[in-house]
Amino acid sequence: MDPKQELTSVDIAALVTELRRYTGAKVDKTYRYGDDLLRFRMRDFDRGRLELLIEVGTQKRIHTADPDHVPDAPERPPNFAMMLRNRLSGADLVNVEQFEFDRIMILSFERGEEMTRIIVELFGDGNVAVVDSAGEVIQSLETVRLKSRTVAPGAQYEFPDSRVNPLQVTYDRFVSLMNESDTDIVRTLATQLNLGGLYAEEVCARAGIDKTTQITNTSDKTYRAIYTALESLGTQLQSGDFEPRLYTDDDAVIDATPFPLEERKQQNLDVTTYDSFNGALDVYFREVDRNPAAEESGQTRPDFAAEIAKKQRIIEQQEGAIDDFEQRAEAERSRAELLYANYELVNEIIETIQTARAEDTSWDEIRETFAMGAERGIDAAAAVVSVDGAEAMVTIEIDDMRVPVNVDVGVEKNADQRYTEAKRIEEKKEGALTAIENTREELNAVKQRRDAWDREDAKPDTEDNADNTETVTDKVNTGTEPSRMGPTDDEWLSMTSIPLQKNDDWYEQFRWFHTSTGYLVVGGRNADQNETLVKKYLNKHDRFFHTEAHGGPITILKASGPSEPAEPIELTAETRREVAQFAISYSSIWKEGRYADDAYVVTPDQVSKTPESGEYIEKGSFVIRGDRTYIRDVAAEIAVGIQCADETQVIGGPPSAIADRVPTMVQVRPGRYAQNDAAKLAYREFRNRFADESFVRKIASPDKIQEFLPPGGSDLVDE
Repeated sequence: MDPKQELTSVDIAALVTELRRYTGAKVDKTYRYGDDLLRFRMRDFDRGRLELLIEVGTQKRIHTADPDHVPDAPERPPNFAMMLRNRLSGADLVNVEQFEFDRIMILSFERGEEMTRIIVELFGDGNVAVVDSAGEVIQSLETVRLKSRTVAPGAQYEFPDSRVNPLQVTYDRFVSLMNESDTDIVRTLATQLNLGGLYAEEVCARAGIDKTTQITNTSDKTYRAIYTALESLGTQLQSGDFEPRLYTDDDAVIDATPFPLEERKQQNLDVTTYDSFNGALDVYFREVDRNPAAEESGQTRPDFAAEIAKKQRIIEQQEGAIDDFEQRAEAERSRAELLYANYELVNEIIETIQTARAEDTSWDEIRETFAMGAERGIDAAAAVVSVDGAEAMVTIEIDDMRVPVNVDVGVEKNADQRYTEAKRIEEKKEGALTAIENTREELNAVKQRRDAWDREDAKPDTEDNADNTETVTDKVNTGTEPSRMGPTDDEWLSMTSIPLQKNDDWYEQFRWFHTSTGYLVVGGRNADQNETLVKKYLNKHDRFFHTEAHGGPITILKASGPSEPAEPIELTAETRREVAQFAISYSSIWKEGRYADDAYVVTPDQVSKTPESGEYIEKGSFVIRGDRTYIRDVAAEIAVGIQCADETQVIGGPPSAIADRVPTMVQVRPGRYAQNDAAKLAYREFRNRFADESFVRKIASPDKIQEFLPPGGSDLVDE
């Protein structure tokens, strides 16, 4: 039985009730760990120190934590944490709420006249958005640009489309939603009412209803029992009448819930009671975190068979979801076609209700009129299954299929709504197809790790490994090609432990790369660095590259190191093109989404800071005098890879210059993903390719990869 990794909508509703008890607490400091974990250190004047953890990665959670068990503060707070500190230090927590019944929690903080909301998205890929009082996004962990919504700095925050709240739905609306289903009660509650599988089963258990009962076999008595159980659940969540439980199986944690669950009881799990749901979740996620880390850090072989079986189960579930989406989309199209095929019947029902409403007839009277008409055998009345006055909807049954009908609009509009719903479901199917591909990639990654472990186990033991190991020498000297001694690319990727080795070089403060012929190339990141490069590092025999596009970096090919004597050099066409590609890729044309441009090269004596009479030169800009040698139609494209030999580090630059220095790389062109999102995509790709994932985390974090990505939107390119 797999432990849960994400909070449910019911969990979040319970947490909101508990966390509201801390309103008035004051923020001391905020921290960010890695990509996905945030920590808020706060002071509650009644309870003392308060630690709040938010995680939106593989695990999606939010809860208070024992101060003795929070992670140590990072040495250097990243930009996101500093932004939070600037806005929230000394701020008061004034409200905690859940967006509708979605897996979204909103924390509102107030400092003086300034209001800041932290919107925590615990669904999909997860996200945290920091929003001001006007609803504008200040910053977010992930940039989201979809047809349906946008979450990006400077844009108005957009919540996902509204979902049904099963704890607030009217009885008529509840019946209407249930009647739209073609499956059993538990699946209908899980999907149509958005309860999810576990709590759909819990509601059935509380109502004393067989969860496998088909919707077509239900009665009003059954619906009343389920609706009463839903109301009871909602009251319990709002009142805070909790009895939190931690469920374990053979000492492995399985779940933490705000109250005992009948479904968990039937599974004969071990149970521990807690005073608060936050406390139960704190212990639960600590235990979940502990198990994989302890397994991987030692020499014990990981349980690859269990991991593979888990991924295969997920794939089966995803395949089932895809089939379900296909069936639901087809059902919606069938409903639309039934409306057209029975146009006169449906139109009669709509017009009858519209006429009655125009005469101020109540919905109860309309419902009774249809019931009497059905008894007299009137076809239009007999087709009406239920009437929902609150939503101005009726559910009709035609050819054993139930169809919701909006009585405020005509038959054509109702049919169009069914087609639109079919399209929406098909879009969800596309998302499921993407998810299943990701899971298949994860499954392949587990198999590769297993195979790498098997290869390591198969190696013969030696008493002195040093005598049987070649020294890796891939040091790049100016004007020489890199050595390819040492492990092969595949061997680097399959190694379970890659040794770390790093030098601090003067040029790493700038953009940089080494050409395929070994020359160092440096470029400015801003106007200040452009000035520094020309004034301090441009020597006699170097080459100066630039683009015609405004805002490009100053790019210098170094003939020698800073303290080495300069000698004349001859550049090959390949070298010139690589440096030109570097200059173009980091220029403004990338932001503009252009895929190629021209660059030129000149000698240092052609570069001057002295303008013509009456002209002005901006900081970081220079005057070029004399003839220029142009390199035409150069592609805007760079590659980022992880160097393993000699030094372990992220490197980036023209693909032809990077390819022979790394065991694997990703290529990037102008595209749709924001810089930080593209960095995260590349990071995930590297984690899939290397068996030693801890090596990737240490050497190639998204922040380090981002340093080598051009500013602007990017797409990863299949090699």
